[in-house]
Amino acid sequence: MSIFDAAFDSVHDAALVTGAGNGIGRAIAHALTGEGVRTVFADVSAERVEAAVASAPRPDLALPWVGDLSKREECDALLAHASANLGLVTHFVHSAAPPRKESDHSLAVTDEIWEQMRAVNVDAGFHLSREIARRLISSERPGSFLMLTSLHAGTPRNLPHYSTSKAALAMLVKELAKTLGQFQIRVNALVPGIIAAGGFVANPSMVRYIPVGRIGSSEDLVPMALTVLSNKLSGYVTGSAFVVDGGASLTNWFDAPVLDRSV
Repeated sequence: MSIFDAAFDSVHDAALVTGAGNGIGRAIAHALTGEGVRTVFADVSAERVEAAVASAPRPDLALPWVGDLSKREECDALLAHASANLGLVTHFVHSAAPPRKESDHSLAVTDEIWEQMRAVNVDAGFHLSREIARRLISSERPGSFLMLTSLHAGTPRNLPHYSTSKAALAMLVKELAKTLGQFQIRVNALVPGIIAAGGFVANPSMVRYIPVGRIGSSEDLVPMALTVLSNKLSGYVTGSAFVVDGGASLTNWFDAPVLDRSV
């Protein structure tokens, strides 16, 4: 039998994936159901999440939830929904993030947009992780968490609210991994490159910055995501960041924004 057979325990494993309505979150949530894992598909859009559930490899294992994770009460509602329908959540993927607009540079981004990005990426990521971890610790069960960060956690993006929140999330991965490792709860980061997903439309000219010669897709992230999430395959891996970018991180492709001097 290959070590890749039965990477998950379909009887005892259960997953919660945020941002599961589209893009990378959806691809990972789909893949988890395909591996026999009961999975909550959480998203802010009812239309997106319903479509994601309907198109899952195993729709019978996919449970929809709709809500705004920038609000703490909604995070708690998601936890309650997952607990009621799945019991103990053993695998958590945090892929949710508000949409980005290229016009929201340092001199233009509003307080509201700044706060929402931080609330979803960092605050929700921390709160959900901590509460899921507490339940795992209480039950003396291992777990595996995966946070979607970004190349721009360490490289400016001209979107300060996005880059700084992803940088905070990258450090949160390390903090959680260090604290939770003693309870056999692993926490890692998945770092996408230039991926045409989740509302991001990549300019075809960006291919010149990618050594493998093509724009990435959500499905390019799935094999690494499942490998890192699996306690069977990656049981000795925690606090790490796995870059899936076709080599794009070998260069910084963004110039500073050109601004009107009167701003």
